[in-house]
Amino acid sequence: MRKVLLWVAVSTLAGCAKRQEPESLLKARELMAEAQSPSGNLALVCEPTDAEVYLDGVWQGLCSDFNGSPKALRVGTGLHEIEVKKRGYWPYTTYFEPSRARARLTIQLRANGASGGGAE
Repeated sequence: MRKVLLWVAVSTLAGCAKRQEPESLLKARELMAEAQSPSGNLALVCEPTDAEVYLDGVWQGLCSDFNGSPKALRVGTGLHEIEVKKRGYWPYTTYFEPSRARARLTIQLRANGASGGGAE
């Protein structure tokens, strides 16, 4: 009788032990959590196309690198400063907070009247 009770107790406790989830389920949970956070892509269309792009003060590349075909500027959660600038033009600064969607920003820099060193 004791053996039967001991077996019942052990098998009951073993059933209460935490089961390890499969790797695929863990990865799916991780991907779902990422999808919940509002990040997004920002396609940039600039004139001039070789203007430099800064995200939160960090150089990312040229504007033509992020025209959305195929690549856009990947922006994480929160409010971010986007700055586009080129020598001889007034810089453009804006702020962007992603909302899980691809956005498109069209920027036309204006010449600041400073001579670029060439003949006019």
